[in-house]
Amino acid sequence: MVVVMSPEATDEDVAHVVARVEEVGGEAFVSKGVLRTIIGLVGDIESFHHLNLRTLRGVADVHRISDPYKLVSRQHHSDRSTVWVGPAGHQVPIGPDTFTFLAGPCAVETPSQTLEAAQMAASAGATILRGGAFKPRTSPYAFQGLGLRGLEILADVREATGLPVVTEVVDARDVAVVAEYADMLQVGTRNMANFGLLQAVGDAGKPVLLKRGMTATIEEWLMAAEYVAQRGNLDIVLCERGIRTFEPATRNTLDISAVPVVQATSHLPVIVDPSHAAGRKDLVVPLSRAAIAVGADGIIVDVHPDPETALCDGPQALLGTDLRALASAVRRLPPVVGRVDAGERIRTS
Repeated sequence: MVVVMSPEATDEDVAHVVARVEEVGGEAFVSKGVLRTIIGLVGDIESFHHLNLRTLRGVADVHRISDPYKLVSRQHHSDRSTVWVGPAGHQVPIGPDTFTFLAGPCAVETPSQTLEAAQMAASAGATILRGGAFKPRTSPYAFQGLGLRGLEILADVREATGLPVVTEVVDARDVAVVAEYADMLQVGTRNMANFGLLQAVGDAGKPVLLKRGMTATIEEWLMAAEYVAQRGNLDIVLCERGIRTFEPATRNTLDISAVPVVQATSHLPVIVDPSHAAGRKDLVVPLSRAAIAVGADGIIVDVHPDPETALCDGPQALLGTDLRALASAVRRLPPVVGRVDAGERIRTS
């Protein structure tokens, strides 16, 4: 943190700032320029905030130069992290140097529908199965998911296909039961700022997939991840899924620039959800190509054996020609940007 003194500040004003900082255990380094004095602070940022330094006599401004998110920042963790998902003996990596493809139905509807979607996903190259048992919906009359029955179906499909499962949890009270069935817990866009839920999934001992809130800044997104990390869980994967803007042509606006920005700021892996960004199946493949090109650590995509009858987000679900086009992109493009298919690095020991 840096305190900028006004040109009129006296030596007594500077000394008073230094004394206040030292009172809370900090260190103050004074640098006097031609026109004004700058004081560099080292110590606990939160303690400095409680001093209300801007209100002290002679202070012109205060600037924070360290990241507010300590645990997920690259300032003290320069190497980017890899998160391993799945049971011992079949763990799939998400992180630098690899490209991970996650796919499956937006919502679990029936055992046969989920199994067929999982088989479609696996045939297209996916190594992790996504599927929603609990569905937070804008309308209270929309399909809300099968709940526990959906979790049981996902566990059965994992047994049949060998694909680790990621599924959403929407209530802190459900974290324990979801963690019994899932290999990775998803916190969706509507719950990114549900701090009680973030703390609960942080305590669950499972990797966490954290989607960006539809109106969240990158700093707010990373601060949400900090809530999880503060509970001792750094196995966090961030997911850019589009943000709400003035543009109505797509369901959301995919902030593709967020991927390199976050990767430069945080050591956590970053994947992209082109399905929920676009809301249209014809845009999923182009946006997936863009995600790969910009350096995303993976993508998460909706597939469904019969999108016309899907109970959730059918218009964006892939099958047939579209899924084959995506499979081709996932197979051909990651090596161009120096990525290896995550399936080639599954931990089996």
